[in-house]
Amino acid sequence: MTSKVTEESLGYEQARDELIEVVRRLEAGGTTLEESLALWERGEELAKVCRRWLDGARARLDAALAEEEDAGSASGADGDGE
Repeated sequence: MTSKVTEESLGYEQARDELIEVVRRLEAGGTTLEESLALWERGEELAKVCRRWLDGARARLDAALAEEEDAGSASGADGDGE
């Protein structure tokens, strides 16, 4: 399916901007039921892409903070032991 390929290649900002446009179109109305459902489904896909990017960013931040903590406690332990 092409939307899966598109999802995987979208950056966070691209997905967010497209999601904003989808929401704007849904809120504006004037679309058929089929068009509205297609927009809704696309919005769900885009929200998942954004969520994956944000979850990945959170994991990277948590890992960096954990490394910083480990480095700080290791240097403190070395200093106390000698």
